[in-house]
Parts: sequence; C-alpha cells; structure tokens
Amino acid sequence: MKRKVFFIVGLTICAIQPIVAQLTLDGCQVKAKANYPLIRQHDLIQQTEEYSLSNANKGYLPQLSVSGKATYQSEVTKLPIKLPGTTIPGMSKDQYQATVDVNQVVWDGGVIKSQKSVTKASSAIEIQKNEVDLYVLTDRINQLFFGVLSLNEQLVQNDLLQKELSVNYEKISACLQNGIGNQADLDAVRVEQLKAKQRRAELTAAQKSFCDMLAAFIGEPIAKPNTLIKPEKSMVAETNNRPELKLFAAQNLLYDSQISSIKSGNMPKINLFVQGGVGRPGLNMLNNEFSPFYIGGVRLSWSFGGFYTQKNNLRKIELGKKGVDVQRETFLFNSQLKTLQEKNEIAKIGAVIADDDEIIRLRTNIKKASQAKAQNGTLPVSDLIRDINAESQAMQDKAIHEIQLLQAIYNLKETVNN
Repeated sequence: MKRKVFFIVGLTICAIQPIVAQLTLDGCQVKAKANYPLIRQHDLIQQTEEYSLSNANKGYLPQLSVSGKATYQSEVTKLPIKLPGTTIPGMSKDQYQATVDVNQVVWDGGVIKSQKSVTKASSAIEIQKNEVDLYVLTDRINQLFFGVLSLNEQLVQNDLLQKELSVNYEKISACLQNGIGNQADLDAVRVEQLKAKQRRAELTAAQKSFCDMLAAFIGEPIAKPNTLIKPEKSMVAETNNRPELKLFAAQNLLYDSQISSIKSGNMPKINLFVQGGVGRPGLNMLNNEFSPFYIGGVRLSWSFGGFYTQKNNLRKIELGKKGVDVQRETFLFNSQLKTLQEKNEIAKIGAVIADDDEIIRLRTNIKKASQAKAQNGTLPVSDLIRDINAESQAMQDKAIHEIQLLQAIYNLKETVNN
C-alpha cells in the first residue's frame, strides 16, 4: 500500500514540474519572422490584390450609364416645301432628352486580362520586397543566438576555473597551516577567485541582455539560456536562393505584363450596346411631342493614337529589364565575394580548431607540473596561477572557436539562403 501511495505522489511531483522547451536556431528564425510586425504586410498586399482583381473582373459586366440634357437652339430643322391646305408643325427650339445606355464588352483586345496580369505581378513584387526586408532578421537572430551560445560556453569555462582555483586555495591553505606556504600566496589565489567571480558577473549580465533581445524577437521568454540547442555542422549547398533573386524575377514578370498591356491597348474593341430613353423630339424628328425610343447594335472602335508611342514605350520597358539584369548580376557578384570570404573564414577557424586539443593537453601538463612544484615550494604561486589561467584560456578558446565555426557556417547559409 505504501508503495502505491509513493508512486502516485511521485507522478504528481513530475506533473507539476515545468517543462522547459528547448530552442533551435531554425525555430527561433521561424518565430522571429512570425512575430515581426512587418509580416502583417503580407496580408495587406494580398487583400489589395484581391480588390484590384475584383475591380478588373467587373470590366466584363454590363456597363450602365444615365444621361439627360435640355437644350435651346437658335434654328431647327424645317421642311423646305409648303403643301396647299396643310400646315406642318415645326420643331420646338427647346429640346429635351433622357437616356439609359447599356454597354457589354464582347472583345476588349485583352485589356482586362493584361490589367489582371499587371496587378498580380505588382503584388508579387511587393511581397518579395517584404520578404527581402524580413530576411534581414536572419542575420540578427544568428548573431543573438550564437552570442548566447558563446556566453554559455564562457560561463562553463568560468565555473571550471573557479573550481580549479578553489582546489588550489584549499591546498595552499593546508600548506600554510603546515608552515610550508605564506599568506601572500593564499591572497594571490583569492584575488584570482574574486576576478573570476567578477568575470562571471559580466558574462551573466551580457548573457541576460542577449537573451532578452532574442526573447523580444521571437515573442516568448527564454527561461534558461542553456535551453538553446547548439546546431549541427552541416554542408552548405552552392545554389543561391536569396529572396532578392525572386524579387528580380518578379520585376521582369511585371515588365512582361506591361508589354502585353501596351499591345492590347492598341487592339480594336467590340461592344454590344442598347440605348433607351425619352425625348422631344424622339427618333422621329417630325414628331414634336415627348416620345420613347431605343437603339441597339454592335459598336467597333479602334484608336490608332497608341501606335505613335508604342515603339518608344516598348523600348523603355526593355531598358528597364536590362536595368534589372544589371542589378541581379551585381547582387550575384557581391554574394559570390561574400561567399568566398566566408568559406575562407570557415577554413581558417577549422585549422585553428585542429590544434586546440593539443594546446589544451600541453597546458594541462604544464599546470600539473606547476602544481607539484608549488606544493614542494620550488615554484612561486604566481607562476602556478599563470599556468592555471593559461589552461583555462586554452579551454575557453576551443569552446569559442567551435561556436565561431558554427556561426561562420550559418553565416554562409544566410548569404545563400540554404
């Protein structure tokens, strides 16, 4: 019975313990993008596109217009003959007319279709511009994330240093009690302990600052800095998938749509129309009374004024496309230079890391020898402290180099968006 009660209590304790979620770099990138205010611009652009496309589609609906006029004219049409015994009434000089016109597009030469293409291409450009602006977050999140990881490693090494100093403090204290050492040696170790403590306070404050800024970006608190998972080393593909390249492609698509719009604007238009109304006179000019009337038919219109400027407009678009190509080539050139620089940085850090383990091994051997000499009284404690700090620095250098290597790899990923 007691075992059962203990088991239930154990489950309850586990249940109430908070589960601290771990954070990955990719997860932080996704959360930061979703939390950034600029992301809401996507919805605004899409809604604007929907309204513009809806307006363009309404061009296929029958177009209704109402008009009216009242005129007074100095002369009216009269018959040039007179019939004996018959009086032909003349037209009134004040005339009135009210009409309702209905026009239905049969063929517009592709104007509405090209308008919709231009609208979609313009929206695609705005979305890609927004993506380019959002991509700036990638580098900022990388800097903060790896900054926290670097500080985590430095704090770990600081703990090891403090433990090492504490052990040596106890040893020298024991020697002092046995009449071997002196108080100055003990004070020297204590000074190093206090300096290590100060360094820890500085690292902890910097760590909190980095965590607070990262938390602000991702929109959630970071309970513990050690919840950040160190990313794996991975290969970087050579293909460049930066959003700027999609922006250049979208700009060229807009130019293509504008070419289609210019050409369709110079095509003939065919409409069906119906006009109904009432007027004095109506269609019968000899009837001077108010009378209803209607007219229906097919209307063909073709304006040739656009052909005068079509060639120049098309040339301007071609120049615009060439300008986009120049921007694209410039961007790729600069990206290749940055990629080359970052690859060299990765190779440099890798070469440095290759010797870190050997440096640590040698520094550890030197420290152990110094400890033995210091206990025998043949080595000043100041030299021992120097060797302890040198070993700690070597370990810290290796930890920082590993973080720097990861950051260099992910900087390269950010440069090519891979």
